[in-house]
Amino acid sequence: MSVIELETREVAFETPSTGLWADAWYRLRRNPGAIAGFVIITVIVFFAIFAPLLAPYDPREQNLSLLREGCCPGPSRAHLFGVDELGRDELSRVIYGARFSILIGIVSVTVGFVFGSILGAISGFFGGAVDSVIMRITDIWLTIPGFLMAIGIVALLGPGLTQIMIAIGIINVPLFARLLRGAVLAQRANDFILAARSVGVPKRQILAAHILPNAISPVIVAGTLALATAIIDAAGLGFLGLGPQDPSTPEWGTMLTNTVRFLQTAPHLAMIPGLAIVVTAISINLIGDGLREALDPKLRGRG
Repeated sequence: MSVIELETREVAFETPSTGLWADAWYRLRRNPGAIAGFVIITVIVFFAIFAPLLAPYDPREQNLSLLREGCCPGPSRAHLFGVDELGRDELSRVIYGARFSILIGIVSVTVGFVFGSILGAISGFFGGAVDSVIMRITDIWLTIPGFLMAIGIVALLGPGLTQIMIAIGIINVPLFARLLRGAVLAQRANDFILAARSVGVPKRQILAAHILPNAISPVIVAGTLALATAIIDAAGLGFLGLGPQDPSTPEWGTMLTNTVRFLQTAPHLAMIPGLAIVVTAISINLIGDGLREALDPKLRGRG
């Protein structure tokens, strides 16, 4: 048997490549942390979607007769998470609050992802003066603390959920721009890109069809991790009174606004929405870490 025949038989026994995303999904399913994150975030999203069916009470309904000595009773059979200072059911407000927090996180990260990716792709692909101008603006952008910038933007635009989403989206733009620019620069040096240029493939087609699909993986991972940060930032802005101006809005950060004076008499008012924020952020981070490990070429041979 010739050497060529032996090599052919070896190749035939090799497992064919299933593609980047299929391979990443296979590795992601074997990551217990990522699976736990998926389960938790799926439950939270389920409660957010079906809040009208799952919440036992109207989250805005007040019942002052439930208060005892001017304070808020803790968990009971009728109210599993207790009630707040106005007699509103805390469980119902937490369930409805998942809607606002998840929506704010998704919209704000999408805004940052879209505009940051556009800037990063243009900067990394065209280079030269275009790259210098965009990156210098991005450097200045990054010198300002993100949460402080978000406070300034909301103060300028006025408090509200829409303004919070815009502010958090803006502070995420330079992060995505920097990351995608580096990924595009790494892809530009690949042989298949040089081959496409040599045969006259238009620059737009090279960027859209060859570079971006191979450079987008780290940006998706960063977007997942940024989602957790966005939810925390939104809660922080709501806690500072920059969220929805209607105090009855069941948003997790807004629910924490008036809890300081009740920390000794009714600690559940701060603990329950705070725990919801922490659990959501941790579950999203677990998914992000799993995605990073699944999409990182250096880790593909493990497991």
